[in-house]
Amino acid sequence: MAESWVNPAERIGADLHLELSGPGGRRAALIRALREAVRGGRLAPGTRLPPYRSLAADLGLARNTVADAYAELVAEGWLSARQGSGTRVADRARPLPAAERVPGKMSGQVSGKVPPRVRTARHDLRQGTPDASAFPRTAWSASYRRALQAAPNEAFGPGDPAGRHELREALTEYLARTRGVRSTADRIVVCSGFAHALRLLFGQGGAGVLRGPLAVEAYGLGFHRELLAAAGTRTVPLPLDEHGARVAGLGRERAVLLTPAHQFPTGGPLHPERRAAVIDWARARGAVVLEDDYDGEFRYDRRPVGALQGLDPERVIHIGSVSKSLSPALRLGWMVLPQRYVGPVLAAKGEREGWASGPDQLALADFLVSGSYDRHVRRMRQRYRSRRDRLVAALAAHAPHVEVTGIAAGLHAVLRLPAGTERSVLKAAAWQGVALDGLAAFRHPETGMPAADGLVVGYATPAEHAFEAALEALCGVLPPG
Repeated sequence: MAESWVNPAERIGADLHLELSGPGGRRAALIRALREAVRGGRLAPGTRLPPYRSLAADLGLARNTVADAYAELVAEGWLSARQGSGTRVADRARPLPAAERVPGKMSGQVSGKVPPRVRTARHDLRQGTPDASAFPRTAWSASYRRALQAAPNEAFGPGDPAGRHELREALTEYLARTRGVRSTADRIVVCSGFAHALRLLFGQGGAGVLRGPLAVEAYGLGFHRELLAAAGTRTVPLPLDEHGARVAGLGRERAVLLTPAHQFPTGGPLHPERRAAVIDWARARGAVVLEDDYDGEFRYDRRPVGALQGLDPERVIHIGSVSKSLSPALRLGWMVLPQRYVGPVLAAKGEREGWASGPDQLALADFLVSGSYDRHVRRMRQRYRSRRDRLVAALAAHAPHVEVTGIAAGLHAVLRLPAGTERSVLKAAAWQGVALDGLAAFRHPETGMPAADGLVVGYATPAEHAFEAALEALCGVLPPG
């Protein structure tokens, strides 16, 4: 006898005793019957189901009918499917307590109840945050102590709206060395992050330093679009392709917001010809380019591309922060401004620093000057590169039909999904306790670009000890090939 039938959990085929009845055709009846068998506990978590052809022969159904039913239940989270392991009852599919089952109801119906949903994620693969467990506590503490001991008394008074001069000097050297930014300390204004920079630049009700309309990439953070809309700034989406934003479409806009080193979230860099073209446009129009350099230090297949600001410091506002490199909890960022914008931005900020902590600024200055920041970035670059490689390898082994797009960079990757599957995969992921972002959430509502199904997977977020389990859970919710 074949070993695969020895384990009771492996008994498959006619032993399922499925009763196909009710409205909606044979496919709907099979889905209801399987769902009820799982919900009622007859099919325990981990139970292997028959191959499509076997169950189809047992029940007198077409193979495609069974395949479609399995795919639907995988998407809903009742089943999981992995190459080489067959289709099984999902680990998180638990039978309802007896009190919640209603005998005599049509298969698949439970009075007033819905399948249980995950309230908290076991595996967080959302984009946007670094591995919090990797924060360099010892080195940061040492920098903080040194900064406090060396700080002049005035450092504990009202803060300069431009930011601590120690930090601005340190940033001038660091950004020139690592990102090719051309600046002096008096053209850097410290802020609490990119969102704060947008608020300072666009103000409220169109009364900011800059005015719209503002061209933006067709895919980006909805939070930023909402912030700009609240400020009265209209955003105009620019289509994207494998070379980044199609800047040839720029027209009468007064500014454009780009992520040229690593387009967020789709993952490509802005092509060199387009980098030159957007500078030419800004010069010809008297416009300005906002460069969001959110993860410019993290490139894995080559040295990071230099900042766009280096092409024309008078036409580009370079914006960065430590949110991806260190922690979003530090609330420290910077703007490198054309000279004509320094005064207006400081006026918008006010006479006193009300956002970024003075002692934190001093600590970051020491962290930069001491070389601790460089060492931390190198360490995290190696870790995140390894994680991206492991993600690609896991997909090649278990879901080769799912493509990883974009360059090897940053803290996230985009997985292209078969058309029409994004919503069902997100639903299955939520059921299985996997927190994921869908690509559709980042699409500008007014873009004419065709919608593409995909996942934005933040491979930096889990702690190192939890990453393999997160990868396995991710592969378990992807649609079968």
